[in-house]
Amino acid sequence: MRNIKRTLWGTLALLTVLWFLTAPSVLRSTGFFALRNAMVQYSGVIAMGAMSVAMILALRPRWPERWFGGLDKMYRLHKWLGIAALVVSVVHWLWSQGPKWAVGWGWLAPPVRGERSLFENPVQALFMSLRGTAEGIGEWAFYASVLLIVLALIKYFPYRFFYKTHRLLAVTYLVLAFHTVVLLEFSSWASPLGVVMALLLVSGNYAAIVILLRRVGADRQVEGKIVSLQYFPGVRTLETEIEVPQGWRGHKPGQFAFATSDGSEGPHPYTIASSWNDIDRRITFVTKELGDHTNRLREELHVGQDVKIEGPYGCFDFDNSQPRQVWIGGGIGITPFIAGMKHMALERQAKPNQPSPAIDLFHTTADYDETALAKLKADASAANIRLHTLVDARDGRLSGDRIRMAVPEWRAASFWFCGPARFGEALRKDFAAQGLPVEERFHQELFAMR
Repeated sequence: MRNIKRTLWGTLALLTVLWFLTAPSVLRSTGFFALRNAMVQYSGVIAMGAMSVAMILALRPRWPERWFGGLDKMYRLHKWLGIAALVVSVVHWLWSQGPKWAVGWGWLAPPVRGERSLFENPVQALFMSLRGTAEGIGEWAFYASVLLIVLALIKYFPYRFFYKTHRLLAVTYLVLAFHTVVLLEFSSWASPLGVVMALLLVSGNYAAIVILLRRVGADRQVEGKIVSLQYFPGVRTLETEIEVPQGWRGHKPGQFAFATSDGSEGPHPYTIASSWNDIDRRITFVTKELGDHTNRLREELHVGQDVKIEGPYGCFDFDNSQPRQVWIGGGIGITPFIAGMKHMALERQAKPNQPSPAIDLFHTTADYDETALAKLKADASAANIRLHTLVDARDGRLSGDRIRMAVPEWRAASFWFCGPARFGEALRKDFAAQGLPVEERFHQELFAMR
């Protein structure tokens, strides 16, 4: 989370500093309309800078994933950048339109305009001739962007519609990029601000084209086939085993992938619930009925069906040097730990004399299924992991105190949490209050791609 915040505020701060270096006279501006013109320029730079970085992250690039702590963290930054772009765009629109309304209502005197200058630079002359077009289409692109971003933030907006509408933001971005190129002060393009904005706009336009061509993650996609399905009614969960005969590069326990079983629905992210074996080459997903898409999977999927898999992604891979680990899986958040247990069981078979960390796994759930629990116990036993299962109605809620009582050596442990975000944050704050260095040792998967 620390690097997410650094990147967000660092991006906004960098663009702000570069803009002030380009337009230092704004601090000496006299008159309302001089200030208005400066604020229109500044807010436009910030909005397009944030939107450009968000577009780049939408490509799911590999290179920054480890630094951010996983694609789940990158999507959180993508969301925050989208919200920042939305807020600043509204401010930009108000600075642009508000004074016009005030003049029309007689609240402000219209600005005194001198004679229009003639420009010897043909590029500058071209940009001036395009100003009216850039303003007009930019305004409509702004309205469309606001609508699309708001829809993306509404959790109850069905994913299958979100998948289709969110891609339209690439179109509005291309229009707004043209709007920015034409309307940014021409002299700014020769400054450090202009260089940075040019790089962001070129990268953002590239990302928009890739998105519109549906080529995001194309180099990480493989074809698979469903070989088995098992439904656990007590926990309303479906286990899907998929064979990927070629192309898959393997994965670490705790990583996730995007799976597409219906092209009109688009790819959905699922945590991988299996370790990788290059001999049988199979991937297992465990999905709980939590929404419109997952509620239909049991009826829509069948053995022999073709599925497209993209990945792997994520850094929630239990990779650290702590001699003690505490795993906490809330509800369907148990999935990455199933993969972790299967991986450790294989490691124990292959290297029986190799030491491994002592691990306590806490699984807290509101639902109960005897068959699913039996499989979980078998996986824990094979991996030599101590399993603590808590059913809410029977055992009460899991708390930091209960974990500390069960694991007296918790101060030497690293913590790995996957489950409801608020529950994870509550445990994080609880252990921070007890002196645990949570920034280094409390790892939480933010498995929310919207």
